[in-house]
Amino acid sequence: MTANSTQQSNNTSITYTIGELAKEFDITTRSIRFYEDAQLLSPTRNGQTRVYSPKDRTRLKLVLRGKRLGFSLQETKTIFELYDNEDTEEKQLHIMLELIEDKKQKLIQQQQDIADVLKDLSELESGCKDSLAKL
Repeated sequence: MTANSTQQSNNTSITYTIGELAKEFDITTRSIRFYEDAQLLSPTRNGQTRVYSPKDRTRLKLVLRGKRLGFSLQETKTIFELYDNEDTEEKQLHIMLELIEDKKQKLIQQQQDIADVLKDLSELESGCKDSLAKL
């Protein structure tokens, strides 16, 4: 991956294009624009070109990780807003713990639902095999 560098008052500011981020994370530019529309990323503009900051790159990485872990885009947005707007770490941590507990409970319920469906399917499979054996 190549990042664009621009000098700004003795500080090097690294930026990324939409194509660079798409390639790095193996996603489409359309997906990145979707996350931008969902207000999860906020690139600046240089004419018609989107310019993504290291913060945008980190957020994109977190969006994709959250997606893999089953977090909705709204949940991810809530987490980002929490860190953008809450000035106390204690409050941030309490809210994060609530989100984690909620996600864990949903996953436990899904796990139970899957176990129930697998049991039902096994019983149905056994019934089908018994019926075939009688034919």
